Amino acid sequence: MARSVNIGEVARAAGVGTGTVSRVLNGSASVSATTRARVLAVITALGYRPSHLAASLSRGSPRTIAIVVPYLTRPSVVVRLAGAMTVFDAEGYDTVVFNVETVEQRDRHLESLTARHRADGVLIVSAPVPRTQLAALGGAGIPLVMIDSEAPGVNRIVADDAAGGRIATSLLLDLGHRRIGFIGDVGHEGVGNRSARNRLAGYRSALDGAGVDYDRSLVRNGPHGAHSAELLAEGLLRRPSPPSAVFAASDTQAIGVLGAADRLGVAVPDELSVVGYDDIDAAALLGLTTVRQPLERSGTLGADRLCALVRGEVVRPVRQRLPLEVVTRASTARPHARPHARRAGAVLATRTSSQERRARGGRAAIAGTVPALARSGGDSHLAPT
Repeated sequence: MARSVNIGEVARAAGVGTGTVSRVLNGSASVSATTRARVLAVITALGYRPSHLAASLSRGSPRTIAIVVPYLTRPSVVVRLAGAMTVFDAEGYDTVVFNVETVEQRDRHLESLTARHRADGVLIVSAPVPRTQLAALGGAGIPLVMIDSEAPGVNRIVADDAAGGRIATSLLLDLGHRRIGFIGDVGHEGVGNRSARNRLAGYRSALDGAGVDYDRSLVRNGPHGAHSAELLAEGLLRRPSPPSAVFAASDTQAIGVLGAADRLGVAVPDELSVVGYDDIDAAALLGLTTVRQPLERSGTLGADRLCALVRGEVVRPVRQRLPLEVVTRASTARPHARPHARRAGAVLATRTSSQERRARGGRAAIAGTVPALARSGGDSHLAPT
């Protein structure tokens, strides 16, 4: 990889001081046309890429975007950020990411962003913002865009999580499942968004539409993460009358359900169908049926909107809703003709073809590593995606 050129090398090659190079970069009128042309020629020849943050400090106005996210290492957040960062980099902005895991952190970071010249714009991903802080950002004249979070009057990119929950549950109902479990989140109010809660509402709506009674005992909520979901799913699968299918509020949690099924000897999808949500990369590797939302595109659209607002443009519509779709893979099937037998606290052995044993072994090998990655950003706290 080519070595980065610094501003001092540009100055020496052009025969000027670093201050002159900075003034050229900032468009200052105090530099003569001849000197400006010489400096720009050297910049082109050396392939110098200026630090917009350093340039902003010299002229007293930043070219910086602040990004506020809860639980930075979660897969869905990482993919959204990747999309946003691609746009900000291309537009020449430096970015500062604020990771939020408590209400106190959220409030402190948002209050700091109202300081004069702190940032050109703010992108908030998957986190609710109180009205008082929204008003403070607006009063400071700081452009704001939200992704995966709602606020009246604020430019935002969202998906209908309740509709997604209905889609996932309806898929299982259409296959013939009637005892459908749900694995969701619990969390600190004010930090994580309401996606899991809305997906649960969609789950209940689909059951009601199909004339299936809502069974509260089939719903389990816990800290977001594969390990937590595995423990919750194990409790469901050890019931005398276990569910024939489980809808998990995220792919990370669905991976935990697959891990529980493998550990208890429950064949997927012959004895248990599993549906996740998001369609992260691991979902395809594990053959997981899931509800796909355009995570990376939501990041690029949100960043595009924010850059337009920073330029002073009017962006419409204020609220843009992204499409959802079901991606059907190997983790779902019609329920077994005869319910798989259980004995108290244990799972009876089931006959499994050599092909299914190999497939299960492959899932276990991957599921053994993916939850560990998910736990690093998922189980160290008590809040949802």
